[in-house]
Amino acid sequence: MALRHAILATLLVVEEASGYDLAKEFDGARAHFWTATPQQLYRELDRMEADGAIVARTVEQEKRPNKRVFRVTADGRTELAAFSERSPKPMAIRDDFLVMVQGAQAGDVAAICANLRLRRDAAAAKLAHYERVRARWLEGRTEAGLLADHRLGGPYLTLLRGLRFEQENLDWYDLALPVLEARLP
Repeated sequence: MALRHAILATLLVVEEASGYDLAKEFDGARAHFWTATPQQLYRELDRMEADGAIVARTVEQEKRPNKRVFRVTADGRTELAAFSERSPKPMAIRDDFLVMVQGAQAGDVAAICANLRLRRDAAAAKLAHYERVRARWLEGRTEAGLLADHRLGGPYLTLLRGLRFEQENLDWYDLALPVLEARLP
């Protein structure tokens, strides 16, 4: 998946957003399925506008510089539809930390445990963030109603995937830590 497809999918949900707004989305509500730096987003937005996948309009602001807000064009919708017809590559795990755990018998187990605790804390923070996002999305709605919503059902499903991913990470860290700590001198 390319960043441009993640941007198109996000713009379909939020309908219109500035580059700054998109950067906040990719740092928050969309972080469970795609990450991007603001620089990457702005470069891609320029390319997408030149390609006709999105269109921008200028919003004049008092006391602030004018901002450009983007929305998906018919060409962008067509591109996203074509993208959805492809067979995605299977997800593969390539994680340096898992290599460290695999080779723990020859490594610094104390350092591996310290890294595991840091990763556990990060996963717990992400999970808490995703739970807050989920609570906001469910305000005044049922989960079934949200899933049935044509515009929000897909984003909600990806959020649920992110929640389960981080919960599984926490479960694994809680399993692995005592095993590795038992090897400490």
